[in-house]
Amino acid sequence: MKILAIETSCDDTSAAVVENGTKVLSNVISSQIPIHAKYNGVVPELASRAHIKNVNIVVEEALKQAGITFENFADKIDYISCTYGPGLAGSLLVGVMTAKTLSYIYQKPLIPINHIEGHIFSAAIENKNLKPPFLSVVISGGHTELVIIKDYGKYKFLGGTRDDACGEAFDKAAKILGLSYPGGPIIDKLAKDGNSSAVNFTRPMMKGTWDFSFSGIKTAVLNYSKKVDIKDKKVICDICASFRQAVAETVVTKAIAAAKEFSLSSIALGGGVSCNSLIREMFQKEAKKNKIKVFLASPVFCTDNAAMVAHVAYHKTLKKKFSYPSKNILSIKPSLELENWK
Repeated sequence: MKILAIETSCDDTSAAVVENGTKVLSNVISSQIPIHAKYNGVVPELASRAHIKNVNIVVEEALKQAGITFENFADKIDYISCTYGPGLAGSLLVGVMTAKTLSYIYQKPLIPINHIEGHIFSAAIENKNLKPPFLSVVISGGHTELVIIKDYGKYKFLGGTRDDACGEAFDKAAKILGLSYPGGPIIDKLAKDGNSSAVNFTRPMMKGTWDFSFSGIKTAVLNYSKKVDIKDKKVICDICASFRQAVAETVVTKAIAAAKEFSLSSIALGGGVSCNSLIREMFQKEAKKNKIKVFLASPVFCTDNAAMVAHVAYHKTLKKKFSYPSKNILSIKPSLELENWK
């Protein structure tokens, strides 16, 4: 079974062809970082315009890499899938309209996918031993969430961010320090040359809840930066190391505690921030110490990509949880929440 998936929830235009959920025949990603870097963040209008320019090229390249053309499309592709939320409205619309058009032309079932579900199961693409139940830790630019995965389509939301998402905090801290966008990779790089104990930034554990809050750490970086010379590279490296340490400790400590509280023996990471070297290292170390298995996706499957969308779509087909566009008009849902499949 081959699925063509399209992902355009934010600023990456991606298309992939995946066979039987895990055999990735292609996974093409077009990044918009150069467009948004000068604004230190994603500009929605610019993102949607870039998607319009890129989507046809990306889809065609994904098909080409999988040995498929528009001439043999109907014979080679079984299903079409796309992200319909959550995300930026304009960006989502480009992907959904492209998927609906292909679905209509070639009369293929269209499978709408929640973007968060893609991140939840991204580690399962390469790790066949990752099976529910497990604890999902989604840490990205727009999300920081702990979810118990009982099965594909059966979830229990534990907690999420009350303000800045994990990746958003990295971006804002980088902007405060005069560093480039996106903030996560540059802070991770500079942190390796810094002292993580140099600055004692807050660890907002928010006891009594599984929620997160990173606005306080971001504000602490702002206040501290006014007291020191941020043009000094050593100072910058120390701040980056201390900030990264505080964020990593917060996420890892709460996730391990949640896994133990609900007797879950496996944790799976998803989202762009799960590429952070310290977070990956700490999860592996603490999980081993607590006899918990931790599953990590390769970096290419951590950030927004269509292969993870196709993976979830495959499991939806197994449960027949999809609809034909001729019978059901698919609309975008920018504020879509994680829902159980009916």
